[in-house]
Amino acid sequence: MPLNKIECYFCEIINFKLSMQGSKKADVISMKKIAIVGSGLSSLSASCYLAKAGYEVTIFEKNDSIGGRARQFKHEEFVFDMGPTFYWMPDVFESFFADFDKKPSDYYDLVRLDPAYEVYFDAKGSIKVSADLNQVYKTFEEEEPGSSKFLRKFLSMAEFNYKVAMNKVIYKPGKSVFELISLATISRIGQFALSISKTIRKHIKNSRLAQILEFPVIFLGAKPQNIPTFYCFMNYADMVLGTWYPKGGMFKVIEAMQKLSEELGVRIHTNSAVEKIQIDNNLAKGVVVHGTLLEFDGIISGADYHHSEFLLEKKYRNYTDKYWAKKIFAPSALLYYVGFNKKLKNINHHTLFFDTDFNVHIDSIYGKPYWPEAPLFYSSFPSVTDDTVAPKGKEAGIFLIPVAPGLTDTEKLKEEYFDQIISRMENITGQNIRDFILFKKSYCVSDFIKDFNAYKGNGYGLANTLMQTAFLKPKMENKKVRNLFYTGQLTVPGPGVPTTIISGKICAGLAQKKIKD
Repeated sequence: MPLNKIECYFCEIINFKLSMQGSKKADVISMKKIAIVGSGLSSLSASCYLAKAGYEVTIFEKNDSIGGRARQFKHEEFVFDMGPTFYWMPDVFESFFADFDKKPSDYYDLVRLDPAYEVYFDAKGSIKVSADLNQVYKTFEEEEPGSSKFLRKFLSMAEFNYKVAMNKVIYKPGKSVFELISLATISRIGQFALSISKTIRKHIKNSRLAQILEFPVIFLGAKPQNIPTFYCFMNYADMVLGTWYPKGGMFKVIEAMQKLSEELGVRIHTNSAVEKIQIDNNLAKGVVVHGTLLEFDGIISGADYHHSEFLLEKKYRNYTDKYWAKKIFAPSALLYYVGFNKKLKNINHHTLFFDTDFNVHIDSIYGKPYWPEAPLFYSSFPSVTDDTVAPKGKEAGIFLIPVAPGLTDTEKLKEEYFDQIISRMENITGQNIRDFILFKKSYCVSDFIKDFNAYKGNGYGLANTLMQTAFLKPKMENKKVRNLFYTGQLTVPGPGVPTTIISGKICAGLAQKKIKD
């Protein structure tokens, strides 16, 4: 390690310890102190709600930048979102900021993408999903006469389910089955017994249209054949509420939440991995950071749930290794961040390549895991919309291949997959791409483990299967230790950017009930 990096590291430790000592001296009033492990979306969300409620909140982040999976990568004048590249469910973001008398527009400029995305099935053509719903109906009708009639009914059902989910289910802490019982959910009980794939393919015969309707549930981390029809609310989020992009990238959301949290008094320490959670008499008492025990009245971990438990002695853990081994996880990902020395043709901001067998690829994730021979892949070219993320006349590209968690990745394998997807993209879009690549950075299962202590290198959390829904997810509260809580994609409500923000709000509410003056 170069000398300047060593010096910087020790400076960080010294500054960190001094800031903590200063906070103790300034603690004249008996303000309850809460430590939050990790600085992802759920942690930042929880920190804001707790700080607003009057708690002294400190975030500890192991990496040198905040944001968790929603971090940012910069190379020369290129800017890349390392995780999510857009958001659905804009009402969740509006609700979050409104809780603090703010609006998303106070922090970033939001653009609704049109088309939301383009899907290539082969070199003969593609389907664009417009932001105009009437145009979507027209597109479906052109592909399969009569299909728009089903789509209207399907999206009407999806809208009802979305409102049920948002108003009756998603903001609940997952403590009991009774959280799911209401007149609205009972009226939808049949939809939990039928997969979304069966519902769609019963009415849509065109496989291209069926795949467009099936793919949104992949963001919930589940195979369309295994996820209940109730989750069609993701199609409402997709086609009705729309696909949104903050100018400058999704990291603008992280920066907004960071600014809000710091305005509320939250302290954030990077390069500060929590090494242990201290428990005394079944009460969470503090965290060990840089070898120093720091005392707190309560602890929330927004880090990977499995890893969070390993910061505890075995007797204090909620779940065993056997429990985690039986869970069905959402995909991990093989990602590439690529700079191109020209503007590309025949692409949109979000372009999906479904030119190989959809089901074969999905089976490689949810069956016995293996590396797919010819994977589907997703690409994002933010520079199509945003001239701030790439130099003039150049293109920033992000490529994502969903893969099973737990696979072993190698540099040779990553090179082979990159070569394959570039060749396919060249063939489908009819242009030379390879000769204009300036640089690329890859990211895969082993990186998720290294950077986020992610169980099996999971990228999205637990799959939202019927037996891993709501109260059947890992609990937010430690059952053996008081004042210890968990938030994020491995607990309620589940994976996804909006849901992890909601997770932070729910967890903060639970903590406020337990950690009182």
